[in-house]
Order: sequence, then structure tokens, then C-alpha cells
Amino acid sequence: MSYEHLSLEERHYIEVELRNGSSMNEIAKSLNRSQSTISREVKRNKGKRGYRHKQANGFAQERHTNKKKSIKVTDSIKEQIIQHLEEGWSPEQIAGRLKKEGVVSLHHETIYKLILRDKEAGGKLYTHLRHQNKRYRKRYGNAHNRTGIPNRVDIDERPEEANNRERLGDWEGDTMIGKQHKGALVTLDERQTKLRLALPVRRKTSNEVAQAIISLLEPIKEFVSSLTFDNGKEFSLHTAIAQALDCDTYFAKPYHSWERGQNENANGLLRQYFPKSMELIDVTVQQVFDAVHKLNSRPRKCLGFRTPYEAFLESTGVDMRKLMDYALIS
Repeated sequence: MSYEHLSLEERHYIEVELRNGSSMNEIAKSLNRSQSTISREVKRNKGKRGYRHKQANGFAQERHTNKKKSIKVTDSIKEQIIQHLEEGWSPEQIAGRLKKEGVVSLHHETIYKLILRDKEAGGKLYTHLRHQNKRYRKRYGNAHNRTGIPNRVDIDERPEEANNRERLGDWEGDTMIGKQHKGALVTLDERQTKLRLALPVRRKTSNEVAQAIISLLEPIKEFVSSLTFDNGKEFSLHTAIAQALDCDTYFAKPYHSWERGQNENANGLLRQYFPKSMELIDVTVQQVFDAVHKLNSRPRKCLGFRTPYEAFLESTGVDMRKLMDYALIS
């Protein structure tokens, strides 16, 4: 049974009954309290003029104010929080991961409050938050994307097990364009483990895009069952991609970007590192892999606060972190 502190009214009753000569046991029964609670209350809060309810209430509140509080966010934990914020993790991801690792159980609002206090003190922790009161604008397809793709298979034909994320190996693909259409990034996301892959291309041609997709997925082609694209003409060589990777390809409906929602969301996160105001013509593979590595190293709530790297490794036995490092060297 949880203990509730005595109220001012109960303390007033105690004062009156003591003056009337009532015993501690009688007062305890009347208040439905234990005798030890009443005895301790009188002993701890009695002044020189005896027990007075207002004075007793003041003594109790002062003790509560001066009581040493349990500090969850120690300097060590604060250092971990700051480190993860600088890595691009959200407060929810940080709280979930710290709890998963048995470090501390925090509510993500506690981390937000820490960031707010830091901001009020002139700190810059808030700059690491992904959304800083910026309005989110959805991307929509171009009407011309509805034509020019031979042998296009609509997303309605995609198996239910892929739609419901019941199996590993269903990927979503898209391209991110640089400022003034200078350079692009080809992006891929595995639907079940949330693993992200990306590669820069100088031009958004169907040939360069196809080669980038094959280059990214060929080392793990056994874990590629399907690819779902938007209706951009850069994916017109999808049959060649399907043949090289031994998989199926599907296309979302025009203007239905939510049918590739995971890829759309991950592209938004990648824009932290490659904003729309940036030309991508000179972006290196190393720069792209470094940014993707950060995204794949963030714990995800939908994965039980595992990272995409960890989820993919558990499902396939493949350490994509090492595989990507090897690809940079070779």
C-alpha cells in the first residue's frame, strides 16, 4: 500500500484531539491511519509550544524540499545523451536505447526538457533535432511519370506478405536530386529492417540509376525479393534490374508517394546531410556512406529500439556495416 502524506486538515484534527486528551491510537483510528504514523508525525513536527498544525505542515514541507532527490540524468548519462544527439538520434530513440541497454529509464520528454534548458542558457543542443518548427512538405510525382515505363507492374500486384512486411527482402527505391538538377543520389530501403542504402550518380539517367541499384544490392541479392519504385523514367530499365538481382519490380501509383512511405521518410532524414540547396554533382561515395551509416546506426522504436544494422544482422547474418566499409576499400 502506498503511503500518502498527512494533509493540513488531518494535522489540524491531530492538534485539536491532542488538546482534548485523545490518545494516539484513538486519533489514528479516526483518521484511518496507523498509530506509528501519528506518533512519528507528532514527534517530528512538535515545536516548543507543542504540536501546532500549521507549524507541523511547514516543517514537513521544508524537509521534503531539502530531501536529496534521486538524480537520473547524471553527468555521465548527459554525456551519452549529447553524444547521441550529435549523431542525429531523436530524444525518443535515445530514451528507448538507454532503457534497452539497462543504463537508465527516462521519458523522452525529460531529454526534451534538458535540450530546452540548454537552449535557454545559450546552448546549441536544439540544433541537432530533426524538426525545428519547419513545415514538412510532401513530395509528389510528376504527371509525365505515368508514361514511358515499359512492362510496368502496378503495386496492386505486389504480394500481401510484402505489403504487410511479413518477409525480409522487399525494398523501396527513389532518387534525390541536387540543386539545379546537378547530381543525384539513388536511395534504397528494406521494408522490414529499415536498412538504408544509397549511392551518388552524376546524372539521373536510367542507365546510371540501374547500375547504382545493382551495385548496391548485388552483394546481398539473396535478400532481395522485390523492388518498388515511383514512376520516374530513371527506373525504365527495371526489367534489367530485376534480371540482374533475380527479383520482382513494382511501381507505386502516380501521386501516391505514401505507398513508398518508408523511402520518402528516409529521404527526408538524408536531406539533413544533403539539403535541397546543395548540388550533388561532386558528392563522394564516402560522404554518402558516412551519412547512411549514421541513419543505420540510429535505434528505431518500430524495431524495439534496435538499429537497422542490428535488425538486418539478426535476420540475415550479414553485417552491412562491414560490407559497406569493404565496398569503400575495394
